[in-house]
Amino acid sequence: MSLFSGIEFAYPGFFWLLLIIPLMIAYYGWRNQQLQGTLGMSTTKSFGVSPKSSMRIFRHYGIVLRSLAFIAIIFALARPQTALSWDNETTEGIDIMIATDISGSMLSEDFKPNRLEAGKNIAIDFIKNRPDDRIGLVVFSGESFTQCPLTIDHDVLINLFSDIKNGMIDDGTAIGMGLATAVSRLKDSEAKSKVIILLTDGVNNTGSIPPLTGAEIAKQFGVRVYTVGVGTNGSAPYPFKDQFGNTHYQMIPVDLDEGTLSKIASITGGKYFRAHNNTELSQIYQQIDKLEKVKIAVTQYHKKTERFLPFAIIALILLSLEFLLSNTIFKGALT
Repeated sequence: MSLFSGIEFAYPGFFWLLLIIPLMIAYYGWRNQQLQGTLGMSTTKSFGVSPKSSMRIFRHYGIVLRSLAFIAIIFALARPQTALSWDNETTEGIDIMIATDISGSMLSEDFKPNRLEAGKNIAIDFIKNRPDDRIGLVVFSGESFTQCPLTIDHDVLINLFSDIKNGMIDDGTAIGMGLATAVSRLKDSEAKSKVIILLTDGVNNTGSIPPLTGAEIAKQFGVRVYTVGVGTNGSAPYPFKDQFGNTHYQMIPVDLDEGTLSKIASITGGKYFRAHNNTELSQIYQQIDKLEKVKIAVTQYHKKTERFLPFAIIALILLSLEFLLSNTIFKGALT
């Protein structure tokens, strides 16, 4: 097993001090050269050759021990720790179906760039913030279908979400059908919490299932529905093209059935929200995120054990060894 297996460092920035080691060695070499000096003479015949001490091979023991001690001190300062942690999940998590309106009126530009794109972008951010939940997608207009079933693979879900657009199905606003399709995807779920986020900008005007009937079905299967009505007050700019392909705008009334959306939320134990712009819609998704996160209770345990002491002891031993050697065995012997 590696010496540092399972070890993390609280202050890794101290490792930059290791750059001092080469400077220490360079200074040591320069100082040795300065201390040796030179002596000039005409002849050396009168001087015998003195035998070299066998201890000379240890002449650099000081810088070696000091460098190793300095390295050990740096490791101690970086505070090595071992971590022990585990999670005890006390619930089965949350399954969420997002049911979004893709009818023609969702192209109105009281949201930027329009209601449909704003809803997509903000919902995708919501999905990214819930990596542990199964999430799926239903789209509805004149009818409804499942764009993505419940999945933990959020990359696939986000790609499918990005692909939705107006015109995929016949126009209209089948709120009841969209709700019923989302419920059918959740009814067999074993999750502790089952949620639908239903977003629309209109009034139910087609489909074989009335919205309140869809709400009663959701209630029977224990599905909570958060309804979101989008659109400014009064009227909103709606783009259309003339025969030459030029884009023009006309103001169309914002016709939102807030009463029905509120009843759907009330029947199922959810909540109704109204968004007049991008910022409010983003805040609504944040509120839903917080409301649903409190449904999961997770017990987390983390314990860290300090491991700097062995490095401090090693540094002390190395420095003590250098002091003892320089004052005993090697005292005056390395010349």
